[in-house]
Amino acid sequence: MIELENITKIYRMGKMRVNALMGITINIQPGEMVALIGASGSGKSTLMNILGFLDKPTVGKYTLEGVDASRLNDNKLAVLRNKKIGFVFQSFNLLPRTSAVSNVELPLIYGGGRQRRQRALAALERVGLTERSNHKPTELSGGEQQRVAIARALVNNPTLILADEPTGNLDSATTAEIIAIFGQLNREGITVVLVTHEIDIANQTQRIIRLLDGKIASDEKVT
Repeated sequence: MIELENITKIYRMGKMRVNALMGITINIQPGEMVALIGASGSGKSTLMNILGFLDKPTVGKYTLEGVDASRLNDNKLAVLRNKKIGFVFQSFNLLPRTSAVSNVELPLIYGGGRQRRQRALAALERVGLTERSNHKPTELSGGEQQRVAIARALVNNPTLILADEPTGNLDSATTAEIIAIFGQLNREGITVVLVTHEIDIANQTQRIIRLLDGKIASDEKVT
């Protein structure tokens, strides 16, 4: 599913050089649910951005489902990202004056998808939010807003979901509900990679990759 080989990311700010990632090599199999953990500045968000084609490595090779991303231009990367990857963020990133179902439709508009409304409603049904489809984000709880964001990530039927601190703004009960949704999606065959700083959440995945100072400090199966 995912093959990272010697991924290095260097940011240059004037004369300063920041080594965000240094020689990351990881293989993630189809259907795995993996947590990336680490302190602030460990490189986990940089790694997530590279996995989602939101950033490019300075050095190294990233292959997604057999496709070498280094050989693709920005337009082809955007097409691959839209077809294969669903994103879920801590801040939800919903349009505040737009209904839940219209928010879920957005990736289909950008990608030229057909039957947008039916597909958006089907995605909302998968996260148990059909009855709230016409509500705006301001009329929804934090957990419901995150469910809308997950439905939006699902609407193009991705094979990979990337979730960056998806429960960071939620209480413990709602966090459990959201992680349960990710677990169900994973059991349906979707590969899930989530960034978290909470070990309790990481322990609900199948594998924990811990980053420290831009390197892999440990890579362990959850027992």
